[in-house]
Amino acid sequence: MTASIPAKISARLLHWYDAHARDLPWRNPPGSAVPDDPAWPYRVWLSEVMLQQTTVAAVKPYFAKFTATWPTVAALAAAPDDAVMAAWAGLGYYSRARNLVKCARAVAARGGFPSTEAGLRQLPGLGDYTAAAIAAIAFGHRAVVVDANVERVVARLFAIAAPLPAARKAIRAAADTITPPARAGDFAQSLMDLGSQICTTKAPRCLLCPVRQWCAGHATGEPERLPVKPAKKAVPQRYGTAFWITRNGGAQVWLVTRPGTGLLGGMRALPDDGWSAQGDGSGAPPLPGAWRSLGAVRHGFTHAQLTLTVVAQEAAANPEGQGQWWPVAAIEDAGLATLFVKAARLALAAG
Repeated sequence: MTASIPAKISARLLHWYDAHARDLPWRNPPGSAVPDDPAWPYRVWLSEVMLQQTTVAAVKPYFAKFTATWPTVAALAAAPDDAVMAAWAGLGYYSRARNLVKCARAVAARGGFPSTEAGLRQLPGLGDYTAAAIAAIAFGHRAVVVDANVERVVARLFAIAAPLPAARKAIRAAADTITPPARAGDFAQSLMDLGSQICTTKAPRCLLCPVRQWCAGHATGEPERLPVKPAKKAVPQRYGTAFWITRNGGAQVWLVTRPGTGLLGGMRALPDDGWSAQGDGSGAPPLPGAWRSLGAVRHGFTHAQLTLTVVAQEAAANPEGQGQWWPVAAIEDAGLATLFVKAARLALAAG
C-alpha cells in the first residue's frame, strides 16, 4: 500500500461507521466525545468482558441485568461472589465472572480505572485486547484494538496468509498502520462492525464493503479463505454423573458450590462424581442406597464434550460436605451453569 492508502481506509471506515454503526446499549453515538461520566469506563469494561467469545445477542440481557443491579464498579466490587456468579449463570466461560469481581475490587480500591493501556493491563483478567479496547473506547486514546472480527478484516485487507496464531503479530502490525490518531474508539468499533456485518467468516458481502477497492484478499477472489486457521483438534469425549438429591417429597434439591477455580468454578451445581475436561468421573455417589437413572444430557466445553448421566434419590439425611437445600420450584433462580440447568430440567421432566 502507498503511504496515503491507510489514511483513506481509516477515513472511509469512519464514514461508513457514522452511517451504519450498530445501536448497542454500551456504545456512544458515532462521533461523540467521550462521556464525562465515571460510570462510562465501567460500562465499556463490563461489555468487553462479557463479549469475549460470546455473541452480542447473548450479552445484551446480561449487560442490562448487571448494570441495573450494580450500576457502578464500586457497587459490583461490594457484591457477594455468589450473587455475581449466579447473575452470570448461562453466559459461559465462568473464569470471566471470577476475574470480573477481582477486577472490580481492584478498580474500586484505586478509585477508578486507569486510562492507559499499560495501566489497564495491570488489572486482574485484562489482556492486551481488553486493555486496548477500554483505552480507545472509554478514554479516547489511540490504541490498536484487535478482536476476532478485526483479525479477520485485517487479514483479508492485507492478504496475510500465514496461519493463525503465528499471523497475529503481522495482523496487529497491519492494524496499527490504519489506526488513526483521532476517534480511535469509533475506528475500533467500525472494524468490529464491518467484521460482524459485512466481512463475515463465510460468504463475505464484499459488494457492500466500504474498503473493497483496497482489499488484497478481495482481489484474490477468495477472501473467505483468510485468515488461515489451524486444523481443528479432535475434542475428547468425557463421561460423568450428576446426582439429583431431593427431600420432602421432591420439594427441595441439594445443591453445592463448585471450587473457586477450574471448570465452572464458583458456580452452584448439582453434586457430581468428579468428572473434568481431563478425565471421566468415578461414578461414586455421595450417598449410599438405590439410585434411579433419569437419562443423560450432553454439553460442549472448549476442550471436551461431556455426557452427564443424571441419577436421583430421595434422601433421608443430608449428603456429606457443604451444600444447601434449594426449593425445586425456584430452581431457575439458583444460578446454575447451563450444564446443570440441562440436568435439572431432565430431572424435572422425569418427575
